Amino acid sequence: MLLSDAEGNCRIYDPAEGYKVVFSSQSYDEAQYWLLEDEYEPIEGRLRVSELV
Repeated sequence: MLLSDAEGNCRIYDPAEGYKVVFSSQSYDEAQYWLLEDEYEPIEGRLRVSELV
């Protein structure tokens, strides 16, 4: 799961690992590239942070 904050910093959380942060970057493009490089597949939809807690 890729989430970004108001400053544009991105973190990737892995639901299979209890939503542990597996990657962080200062740009969306860098985070997206990391996901594609590691062969993750996109899914449609949105979640709010409050839905994860």
